[in-house]
Amino acid sequence: MSINLNDGVLLIFAKAPLPGKAKTRLIPALGEEDAAELQHYLLKSTFATARDWQGGGVQLWCTPNTTHPAFTHCAEHHHITLHRQQGDDLGARMAQAFERALSEYPWAIIIGTDCPDLGADDLHQAAALLRQEADAVIGPAADGGYYLLGLRRFEPSLFNDMVWGEDRVLSETHRRLQQLGMKTHLLKVKHDLDRPEDLRRFPDLPFKPAEGAS
Repeated sequence: MSINLNDGVLLIFAKAPLPGKAKTRLIPALGEEDAAELQHYLLKSTFATARDWQGGGVQLWCTPNTTHPAFTHCAEHHHITLHRQQGDDLGARMAQAFERALSEYPWAIIIGTDCPDLGADDLHQAAALLRQEADAVIGPAADGGYYLLGLRRFEPSLFNDMVWGEDRVLSETHRRLQQLGMKTHLLKVKHDLDRPEDLRRFPDLPFKPAEGAS
């Protein structure tokens, strides 16, 4: 992986693939074990995408901690640094990661592991925009959230008092960026893999709903 510390940084937010704790909204369709295996699969897929990204550094922001073997293996084999997510909700955790990253790098991009269609080209495009005129880049998710957020400066108001997991996150984030006067670019709309019905969008994944599951 090419790492240029004078460039930006990619922040990967990830849950440990623990049965009963990972991909909980998919447990009714897959069961606890397969939902955790799917999380591990998506984690490895995201690392592969990050490996092909020729941007700056790569950091893995972990929850509940950094000790799961899936995390330590990636740190050892992919030159990824591990960091523990901290905060009472997703917004607080993202704000903490962005604040730290933007104190060290000129720009930062945050992604999760829930978008199987996210590719290195998407990361290249977001990085190119941030290197040029953009203050912010958003990857819109079809469910009304976002799968990617890139920033050149830290603005805590983008993360405070947000109703995470609802279909207004994208529009509200965009509205706040406009209020802040930040020049914002939108990438292509993509689908996240969060709910049982989303599994049909990704038939090539080696995970199928259990018989009789909704």
